[in-house]
Amino acid sequence: MTLTAVAIDDEPQALEVIKLHAAKVAFLDLKACFTDAFEAIAWLQTNRVDLLFLDIKMPDISGMEVVKCLPKVPMVVFTTAYSDFAVQGFELDAVDYLLKPFSLVRFLKACTKALDMHTLRSDKEQAYLFVKTGYETEKVLLDDILYIEAEGNYLIYVLKNRKLLSRQTMADLTQLLPSDQFIRIHRSFCIALDKIEKMARQELTVAGQPIPIGASYEDALITIRARLIDK
Repeated sequence: MTLTAVAIDDEPQALEVIKLHAAKVAFLDLKACFTDAFEAIAWLQTNRVDLLFLDIKMPDISGMEVVKCLPKVPMVVFTTAYSDFAVQGFELDAVDYLLKPFSLVRFLKACTKALDMHTLRSDKEQAYLFVKTGYETEKVLLDDILYIEAEGNYLIYVLKNRKLLSRQTMADLTQLLPSDQFIRIHRSFCIALDKIEKMARQELTVAGQPIPIGASYEDALITIRARLIDK
């Protein structure tokens, strides 16, 4: 399997590093590089790729804002020299966050994570997760998941007919779940899009359960409406 990719960075030298690294990753096909974010946005309006290497701090528009401008967001690996942006990056469910200067090994690790996620999303026969519960590991069909709630260092999988408790982080889980089927709406909640019953300004209802929308996840409502109502 091959991942197609685009890199956006206002520094030409940074793009050269990505080009050199990408050339050594057998499963990565770097289609284009842009120093102008607006040119990249225009290109992405008519060209689809699997992965986006995106600098966060750029003139006129930030990497975070670029993501919000795209009609269909590919997987994103943020690249930046500023570690302060890491939390914001992961709130947007980025695949990874590369702090400049990054090595080939670190770059390859990010690409491998993206490939794993892409494989899960693409393989229709693999519409399930293996969830570790105590000393056992259970196969969970994605269609059975209503929502997932974080509680301390654990996740509660709320399924159609039962619940599972797993020692896992929400950040790790959201990297595995298909973004066209699940969306994170709160630090503690990730929901199945097709299980939404009601929508309000500050909460959604899934299987009769009101679930709050976090203040930093209000853009999720825009995404949900675009996918479920306006399509």
